[in-house]
Amino acid sequence: MSSAAHGNTPAAWTGSSIAFIGFTISGVAMIIAWIWLFWVGLAVVVLGGVVGKAMAMAGMGKQPSPHYYTPEETAARQAVTAGV
Repeated sequence: MSSAAHGNTPAAWTGSSIAFIGFTISGVAMIIAWIWLFWVGLAVVVLGGVVGKAMAMAGMGKQPSPHYYTPEETAARQAVTAGV
């Protein structure tokens, strides 16, 4: 398992699961030749992306690294360490 928690979050699992269900619906629709069900499946795939992103924005996605600094913070730290 990746130490960076790549894809190992509730948001990622939920979004991927919903998208998988949508792909399955579209696949079945192609076999039975129901075009309306194919488009419903694609709408479910898009819904999976929206739900995953909404959950990530709600804090259930990957958390920012405590070791990451913005460019301004990096410049301020370099100025301090340079003795300016």
